[in-house]
Parts: sequence; C-alpha cells; structure tokens
Amino acid sequence: MKILVVNGPNLNFLGIREKAIYGEQNYDYLVKTIKDKALEVGAEVECYQSNHEGAIIDKLQEAYFNGTDAIIINPGAYTHYSYAIHDALKSLEKIYKIEIHISDINSRESFRSNSVTAPACDEQIVGHGLAGYLEAIDHAILNRS
Repeated sequence: MKILVVNGPNLNFLGIREKAIYGEQNYDYLVKTIKDKALEVGAEVECYQSNHEGAIIDKLQEAYFNGTDAIIINPGAYTHYSYAIHDALKSLEKIYKIEIHISDINSRESFRSNSVTAPACDEQIVGHGLAGYLEAIDHAILNRS
C-alpha cells in the first residue's frame, strides 16, 4: 500500500507553535513516527509539507498518476477556506482520503469547526494528537484492503 501524508501551513512549526494545543514534539518527530508505523504495517509512505496552497494541490494531483492508494491530509488553515484543495481532493475519487487534525477543531474558535475540505474526504479524524496520524494509517489500510 502506498500512502501520501500531506501537511499544510505551519505544521513544520510543530514543537514551536502553540505547544499547549499541538504538543512539544517537532515535525521531524512526527515524520519519524509515521515512517516507523509504515514499516510496522508494511506500507510505503511519503510525507510532504508545504505552506503553499498551489504546491499542496500539485502534490495531490501527482498522487493521481503515481499509484497512491491513500492520502492522509492535514490542510492546516486551508481546511477552512481552500475550495481549490477541496476540488483537488474531490478529483481523486479512486484514492481513499482521510482529513486529520491534531487538535479538536470542533472545540476551538468557531471558524475552525468549518471544514471545506472534509466533504472531499472519506473520513475525518480530529483531536487525537499526533497519534491521529497512526490511526489514519490503520484506517487507510483497513479501507483499502
């Protein structure tokens, strides 16, 4: 199974940004944790992070052509307003897609509870911290088997 993990704006600032919400661990720790999980379950995983909307869309479109089976995406703030990312996700009908958020976006500021990207995904996981990524890998494997 080939999984693409896409992280949007400011995820590269894990361990720096709002530690009470996002935790102490940095982005490198997250990537290592994801890759360790992939090895454990026999999946091929690519982790990608960008602060740029167009670069994220390019990466999603690349997945259409390269045999990606599942996408795990944390769109960051783009969650709340990027119809362009929504459309890119929506066009990947044969790829299982999971939107993930480290924090519980539904219990934070009111603007965060609206996700324009979630309707283009098969599933959403929120509020499970970094462990949510590992949960998403398990869900992707279960739903693509």
